[in-house]
Amino acid sequence: MGHQQCCFALISGASGKWRPSPFTDPMVAALCVKDCFCNLHHSNSKNGMKSKTKERAGRGGDFFKTPSFLAKAINPEWVELHKSRGYESDAHKLFMRATVLVADLLIYLPAVVLYCMCLGDGSPRKKTSVLLCTLLYPGLILIDYGHFQYNGVSLGLALLAVLALGLGWDALGSMFFCLALSYKQMELYHALPFFCYLLGKCFKQESVWKGLFLLVRISVTVLLTLALCWLPFLSDPSQALQVLRRIFPVARGLFEDKVANTWCSLNVLIKIRSIVSSDSQLYLSLACTVLAVLPSSLRLLTKPTFWQFKLALVNSSLAFFLFSYQVHEKSILLASLPACLLLSDLPLIAIWLLQTSTFSMLPLFVKDGLLVPYAVTSLAFLYFSVYLLSPLRHCTEQELRIEGYRKMLFCLPKRDLGCVVKWKFCISVLAMVALSIASVTSSPPPHLPDLFPVLISTFSFMHFMGTYVYFNIVQFTEPPSKKSQKKTS
Repeated sequence: MGHQQCCFALISGASGKWRPSPFTDPMVAALCVKDCFCNLHHSNSKNGMKSKTKERAGRGGDFFKTPSFLAKAINPEWVELHKSRGYESDAHKLFMRATVLVADLLIYLPAVVLYCMCLGDGSPRKKTSVLLCTLLYPGLILIDYGHFQYNGVSLGLALLAVLALGLGWDALGSMFFCLALSYKQMELYHALPFFCYLLGKCFKQESVWKGLFLLVRISVTVLLTLALCWLPFLSDPSQALQVLRRIFPVARGLFEDKVANTWCSLNVLIKIRSIVSSDSQLYLSLACTVLAVLPSSLRLLTKPTFWQFKLALVNSSLAFFLFSYQVHEKSILLASLPACLLLSDLPLIAIWLLQTSTFSMLPLFVKDGLLVPYAVTSLAFLYFSVYLLSPLRHCTEQELRIEGYRKMLFCLPKRDLGCVVKWKFCISVLAMVALSIASVTSSPPPHLPDLFPVLISTFSFMHFMGTYVYFNIVQFTEPPSKKSQKKTS
């Protein structure tokens, strides 16, 4: 079923259709990795194209070598330098989307299957249900197959790293995460939980020498993996600095488009970019991000259990998405992956977050002609996740782990918070449906051309902020269940 949804998105609209777009295939096929990356933004370089490399780290070009050479063998016009820029055909589009499918079959799909089967809780039926819901997540399908990206590669590698850590293979997990980070540096959203979990395990060893040995083993693995990944750029320090400048394009501003984070939502009331200098915006964003991610990371450092690790992954990625500098709509996928890891433990909240994350990217899908795939995949995910995981039947305060809210709201009248959360979920889904329909059937007022994108981003931001607060409260107040807790050895 997930394969059918991928194929449906594969033959639908595409990002950049009918307008010249800077495809990287011809550049990667013609240039070496170093030239490909370092000359990517130079209009006077050999490729003659400008493209955004904000989300892909230095070794991302390696991944494109094989499909680029294969494309050249099938039809040289697809990747011919200079002349292929803006080239479009149904066969070329199908080929590009097929490479995404192959990448998922090689990396992302095995990672999801292995995680659900090895670390999933409950009966085989429940493990299969979580597996199906994870693969049906529409956000990743629409972005990778409709917007044409390879997010499944970095997310799959990150998931393999989580799997390895859950099985106690710390060095292997460190290697997989370094590969994910080297492929796409947006995996920095998950870096602090990995660091704090592994460092906390070193501190919790039976003896100082065991902890020191584990720390050295992990450090050597990380250094060797990163050194191999960055080898083409280390021969020339200027090239390495060039890569870093491309990875962190701070000159592009605090935010762009209508992303569902704090700064874009705050901009509705306060034009922060007009009253705060560019340097101050960078420092403000950095300070807020550190403050937002620090509590969860410190909690994980002092209690390095696998349950705390999964919660910290969600909290860290949400904190980065909400407060960091120059966030793209697609970055919410980095919070969606750890949310999928909690489908078994907190199904209602995880489904709510995943559904909202897809909805938050609706303006991007409309722009790319993916409205029909968006509707079909979103409805399919919602139906099967509610049917298979039965989240609405498990809405007690204990099952939702919101006893901490009861303590915080002691001054308010006593109510069944589980019932309140269930009704909020239903109302939220109806609001998403209404906004989705209104944004494509109604014309905004002439003086408010961005009315619907702003409403969607603000609506989604409130959900993300509420989810961030919820998971932090759960991490600090709720002891992990016995079935989810993995003690460090």
